[in-house]
Amino acid sequence: MSIKSTLLAATAAISLALPAFADGIMVVEPYARVSAMMSNSGAAFMVIENHTGQDDHLVGATSDVAEKTELHTHKEDANGVMRMIHVAEGFDLPKDGKIMMVRGGHHVMFLGLNRQLADGDMVHVTLQFEKAGAVEVDVPVDLNRKPDQAMQGQMKHGNMQMGNGQMKKMSN
Repeated sequence: MSIKSTLLAATAAISLALPAFADGIMVVEPYARVSAMMSNSGAAFMVIENHTGQDDHLVGATSDVAEKTELHTHKEDANGVMRMIHVAEGFDLPKDGKIMMVRGGHHVMFLGLNRQLADGDMVHVTLQFEKAGAVEVDVPVDLNRKPDQAMQGQMKHGNMQMGNGQMKKMSN
């Protein structure tokens, strides 16, 4: 491998490892899970930090990898069952705060995948904020990503159920 090729490869690897940062919004450690061959949906996870000095609000997300891209979370119902729900109004992002987008919690949901998400792929996502505007994020698909440290011990695995395909609106 030539020096030029080595430098190009190193630059590409470093740029993929850097967090997305735009208008004071920083996206750290984004990743998506590999989807099964017949899967029609997928999800992306990340930490979104607010360094703008003012409160903001994540109002939506888009991606060309799926027919629809939505913000979702999990909420316990009256029977103690965790259900995944669509959060149409989005998530608050307080100044100097963060949104933890993790498995079993808030996340970006891809519905109607256009292709299988394979290990090593990159998924382009645009996060839309009320004040900061659009923040572009390239999300690597990672087969070997371990469950998020922040979620360990917080989920009732025995009661986990994804629901019956119904999307519900949740208020903060």
